[in-house]
Amino acid sequence: MIEGPKDPGKAGRLTYGMVGGGRGAFIGDVHRKAVAMDGKAELVAGCFSQSYEITRATGEAWGIVDKSRLYKNFEDMLKAEGQRKDKIDFIVIVTPNNTHYPIARLALENGIHVVCDKPLTTTRRDAEELVRLTREKRLLFGVTYTYTGYPIVKHMREMVRNGDLGDLRFISAEYPQEWLATPIEKTGQKQAAWRTDPQYSGASNCVGDIGSHIENMVAYVTGLRIQSLLARLDTFVEGRRLDDNASILVTYEGGARGMYWSSQIAIGHDNGLRLRIYGTKASLEWSQENPNYCRVSHLDRPSQVISRGRDRMYPQAQAFSRVPSGHPEGYFEAFANIYSAYIEALAEQLSGKPVSPGSFDFPDVEEGLRGVRFIEKCVESSQKGAVWVDF
Repeated sequence: MIEGPKDPGKAGRLTYGMVGGGRGAFIGDVHRKAVAMDGKAELVAGCFSQSYEITRATGEAWGIVDKSRLYKNFEDMLKAEGQRKDKIDFIVIVTPNNTHYPIARLALENGIHVVCDKPLTTTRRDAEELVRLTREKRLLFGVTYTYTGYPIVKHMREMVRNGDLGDLRFISAEYPQEWLATPIEKTGQKQAAWRTDPQYSGASNCVGDIGSHIENMVAYVTGLRIQSLLARLDTFVEGRRLDDNASILVTYEGGARGMYWSSQIAIGHDNGLRLRIYGTKASLEWSQENPNYCRVSHLDRPSQVISRGRDRMYPQAQAFSRVPSGHPEGYFEAFANIYSAYIEALAEQLSGKPVSPGSFDFPDVEEGLRGVRFIEKCVESSQKGAVWVDF
């Protein structure tokens, strides 16, 4: 099927600022390119680094015209932007975990909408405060759990919603990586250094970094809510202070069961997020490293592989498909879909129009809070000796 999205977007061109993500930073560059993909928002302000020189060089490289909107710190930025008549429409936060809360809180206090990388915060208390402020200020808050942006994932969700799988019985999800199989944090690798340091990462590394993606993905596709869980968090690399492997059993409300595995010491795996959903009528299987396809198996007929580009999907999912069949649509496009939905909803809200329910197809602050609670409950269970704890 050679066609793109039916509706490329109704939103006008908004403006945004970014905290973190200076030149050479991986995730900041991904966010910026994802926003730019649909041309719905323009980067006009930023505090990209603790070094003002790097911030200025980054702003110049990224085409920020007004140099007065390149700031020395996020406090100056958010206070100044909050007072401008042409203030930014939203802020993007791409800094280490421990700084998400103070930056997001100050943005909300200054009337600025927020997009924040996950996890939302390092503590449940801080996450609850951000939920409260978001509601109080009536602002829009997105959290970038990227993988729900894949069109085929959205199609899988619609299949579950429409009863194509029957009643759900069991969920198997895993996310193995190998990048922390050795103590590279001791070699000066910056990502490894802060992610394995509780001062910056919070109470968990592996569950906080990638296990939280599993929780969000399962909740998004299935609609299931966790009732209780049992978690064992392992630290295999000698001298490491936080977990690098986790095994989690889950009981969902309604009786379904689940099993999650996240690991950063799994040699041979790059970024192997995989989801299997088993119902009474059919099952689904999807892999992030081959994201344009999912396998559907039925009790009463042959299994099939659904192609994101070739096969007609449910309309809500089809609207997010960007390129024809046979053309890989991947990580950047999924990220752009998260931003496209967020910016659409924000544009509707800023115009004073009622925000249509379909515009909210992005992870919000409530999902961010649930992710933080998941991390804390996994840590709690493991610290108590891998026992069942209520969610």
